[in-house]
Parts: sequence; structure tokens; C-alpha cells
Amino acid sequence: MVSNPGRRTALLDAAIEALADEGARGLTFRMVDGLASVPLGTTSNYFTSRDELLTQVAAHLYVRFAPDPDELERAASASTLDELIMVMQGVVARLIERRSVYLAMLELRLEATRRPVLQQMFTERVREDLAANVAGHAASGMPGDRSTVIVLYVALAGLIIEQLSLPGVLADEGSTDELVALVVRSVAG
Repeated sequence: MVSNPGRRTALLDAAIEALADEGARGLTFRMVDGLASVPLGTTSNYFTSRDELLTQVAAHLYVRFAPDPDELERAASASTLDELIMVMQGVVARLIERRSVYLAMLELRLEATRRPVLQQMFTERVREDLAANVAGHAASGMPGDRSTVIVLYVALAGLIIEQLSLPGVLADEGSTDELVALVVRSVAG
């Protein structure tokens, strides 16, 4: 297999766009080649199979989702309900802003219902993330406990999906920031 980290990243980024635009069933090596503006056959030189491409894209999503250092610092120092609201508003805004990445993740999660390797990978990663979030929440002194983090995770994930797929449903209920504040106050207030 070819080893050019920059080209591999470009192919993974193109695959994310393909997943967001066409879904998992529409993802092909040819499509990734075209979106990455590389010669036909390049993707097959980097990934031995479609399964390998899907698995590596799933791992790459977390690179694309990563918060910046300022966001991490704000989260680590948040200790009041208002600070928790601001942190959650920032997280939700970042995930909605990275629309293609989130939609690609949803496509891969659906694909994971048919691919045990993807399901295992996502399950392990999300469990690790939740455990780290619970620990960080407790360490910062934010209001609430483990259950608070779990309910925020579930509720805010639902809000993100709603805002990306059917933004008009909650349009009369306020802005995304207002909805995040409502959720956080309801759960942690």
C-alpha cells in the first residue's frame, strides 16, 4: 500500500464528503477519487477494500470532530450552570458547523448495524468518550452527576440530528443556542 499521509488524509476527507452527500451505499472508490481530485485508482492504492475505507473514515471522523484547545480549556474550567450551558452551546455549534462530518458519522453508524467491525469500533469509542466526559464533568465541579452527562449526550445528539436533518421542526422554539440552554437547564438545573 502507498504511504503518503497527506494524500491519505485528502482521500479520507473526500470519503466524508461522499458519505454526507450520497450516503454509505453511494460511496465508491471512483467517487472518492473524483472528490479528492486524484487519478482514478488512487483510492484503491491506499485502501485494500471498501470495509477498510469505511473503518478508516470512522476513525478519521474523530480527528475532524476534535475541539480546539480553547474549547477544551473552557470545558475543563466550567463549574457553574451558565458555564456548562456555554460549553454545551459551543460543542453543539461545532458539530452542526461540521455538517458533512456529522452526517458522515450518522451514515457510518447506520452502516454499523450491518458491519460488526464498525459497530464494535463506534461502541468502544463512544463509551470511552462518555467515560472521559463523566470524569471531566465531575473533576470540574459542574452541576449534576454521571446521569446528567448521559442525558445531555442523548438529548443534545437528538437536537443536533434534528437541526441537521429537519431544521424547521423546532424553528418556532428558538435558536439552537436557546434550545441547548433549555436542555441543559432541564437536565442539570
